[in-house]
Amino acid sequence: MNVYNQPKQPQRIQLQPRAGKLGLGTAYVHGLKFATGNFVIIMDADFSHHPSALPQFIAKQKEGNYDIVTGTRYAGQGCGVYGWDLKRKLVSRGANLLADTVLRPGVSDLTGSYRLYKKEVLEKVIASTTSKGYTFQMEMMVRAKAMGYKVAECPITFVDRVYGDSKLGGDEIVEYAKGVFGLWTKV
Repeated sequence: MNVYNQPKQPQRIQLQPRAGKLGLGTAYVHGLKFATGNFVIIMDADFSHHPSALPQFIAKQKEGNYDIVTGTRYAGQGCGVYGWDLKRKLVSRGANLLADTVLRPGVSDLTGSYRLYKKEVLEKVIASTTSKGYTFQMEMMVRAKAMGYKVAECPITFVDRVYGDSKLGGDEIVEYAKGVFGLWTKV
């Protein structure tokens, strides 16, 4: 039994596995098929995005009736990154700086993926997103802002995964840079 799904209570969290790694965008589309509420939370399941931040996201959404609340590792009190070496921190900061300079999204952590969406907003933004791979998250936010959706940020603490490896390597960094400039021409 897990603490989120208690006996004789409505099931609040469902695991809907897919066959193999099919990409982040298709995972969102797959998950939306099972979402029943008015809001969808996107987060890493390895506790890099800790569930303890969820009450802050919900409070922030209610405060301004925001369409999207996104976690930020880089702005606000109590935010930060733990468990990354200097190279990984510089790559992440550099990626966000590049995207901010070229795309002007008005979001401090464009590469982050801990987000709360109004369900109908997520559906519309996904339908307009064409990127695959690492740039998918970035394009989602850039498109949402271009569509006029209200976005707020919540400071989060990101703790690197204990098991497994990051998907961010040299090839992904090149893909990201190409994606930023590709988005710049599309948006």
